[in-house]
Amino acid sequence: MLTSLSIKNYALIDNLHVNFNNGLSIITGETGAGKSILLGGLSLILGKRADLSSLKDNSKKCIIEAIFDISNYNLKSLFDAEDFDFETQTIIRREILPSGKSRAFVNDSPVNLTSLQLLGERLIDIHSQHQTLQLTSNAFQFQVIDALAKNEDLLQNYKVELKAYKTLQKDYKELITFQAEAIKEHDYNAFLLNELVEANLVEGEVETLEEEYETLNNIEGIQEKLAEAYQLLSDEQMGVITSLTLLKNTLQKLSGMSSKYQELFNRAHSSLIDMDDLFSEVDQLQDGLDADPKRLEVVDAKLKTIHSLMQKHVAANVSELITIKNQLEDKVLVTENLDETIKKKLIEIDSKKSELNVISKTIHKNRSEVIPELKKQLETILVDLGMPNAQFEISVLESDMFYANGKDDLSFLFSANKGGSFNELKKAASGGELSRIMLAIKSVLTKYIQLPTIMFDEIDTGVSGEISNKMGDIMLQMSKTMQVFSITHLPQIAAKGHSHFKVFKEDVNEITQTNLIKLNHDDRIVEIAQMLGGSEMSSSAIAHAKELLN
Repeated sequence: MLTSLSIKNYALIDNLHVNFNNGLSIITGETGAGKSILLGGLSLILGKRADLSSLKDNSKKCIIEAIFDISNYNLKSLFDAEDFDFETQTIIRREILPSGKSRAFVNDSPVNLTSLQLLGERLIDIHSQHQTLQLTSNAFQFQVIDALAKNEDLLQNYKVELKAYKTLQKDYKELITFQAEAIKEHDYNAFLLNELVEANLVEGEVETLEEEYETLNNIEGIQEKLAEAYQLLSDEQMGVITSLTLLKNTLQKLSGMSSKYQELFNRAHSSLIDMDDLFSEVDQLQDGLDADPKRLEVVDAKLKTIHSLMQKHVAANVSELITIKNQLEDKVLVTENLDETIKKKLIEIDSKKSELNVISKTIHKNRSEVIPELKKQLETILVDLGMPNAQFEISVLESDMFYANGKDDLSFLFSANKGGSFNELKKAASGGELSRIMLAIKSVLTKYIQLPTIMFDEIDTGVSGEISNKMGDIMLQMSKTMQVFSITHLPQIAAKGHSHFKVFKEDVNEITQTNLIKLNHDDRIVEIAQMLGGSEMSSSAIAHAKELLN
């Protein structure tokens, strides 16, 4: 509920602060006193766009702030989704700067207008004769029926399953499209894959093959140099090993004389061991080195194949070629298994469709069962509102389509006159009739769901005193479970309020300002007497006003 409203520097309002209570609050005032200004300021809190014309003083910023008690509104999920700071006493503030820029805040955190509008429509419903188009929309009519049918949980479940169903359908269409493209590429991909598979690629093998190629391609030169090395190491007259042996023996004779000679001997002995190892390795390499033209051809061919594949696939190395091979394997495998994948997807779709059908049938059943009760309640209320011949013809028929709220097609027809034909609301009801129908529907809804604060803006225009009295009774009944405001010119409605506020203009320092004050009991008597008989109040008008208030 709206607990307080502050407006500074807006239109004709200089500085206004007012607190509100639960129940039915009445707002009255002469034509042109500024009731529309008050509504305009409130609309800014609900996310309406603003401009510089809203500023009373163009050199100062306009600030509008409203405090709402949302403890019973179940808005935690909305606050989480929009990343608002959740407080049971929520403060919404709009600022319009002299530059023309506008800012909005929820609990002191900046928000955009779209988010503010989402929150605003859950807090206040401003309803006037010019805002009854909502009543003629199929979506709103479904909301009314579903409220009576207690379909909220079912619809939530249905929406989750419908989203999953649509995702499955999207996946299926993508698979069909992919299959059509994949079939075109399958043969080519299979050919490329076969080339890479036949190449029998091994990571790091290029370096090994290149080394082997260099050896086989230069076998004679290598053999010649190894023979020279063998000779240098093993020659009995002047070979390295013979010389090192003589050196070691010579130094051994000195090793006992000093640690310095011992070190020389150790080094000579170590070098001899190294040369013996080197000699053995050269000997082994000589023995294992044979010319192999056929192997050379094989190595050469393998290297050419790898380099050709790297060039073809724009790969930097064998590792990248192996990655490409794996990707091609996946593509070929997916293409070859697509039929099975598509069959599985169709089974999932059919299963999800069956789940949706079960839920939608329950939704349909619940709707069908409450329609007679909704029809009865609406027609009964409209009799009291001066529409004794009003009749509704409401039905839901199951279709083959999955809509956002089930599978039903809704027919919501109305006839205002006895013997008249039934037609859509927007064609069968006048503006005044639509306002009364909306009031009837809202009053029915209060029995089934928690509605936000509602503000009726002169929906009683053009109705008689007796009907206005019934309107007031309905608003009073609604106010038992929700906060209701009524902007009215009719004393019969004004007298029913738990609180009564008056909008008025006054000149302060030769500047016209709009203000709003809460009336006490005596003030209400005067206000209602003036509504009954004009500014020249008669004793009968005062007596009538007291009678209405009592």
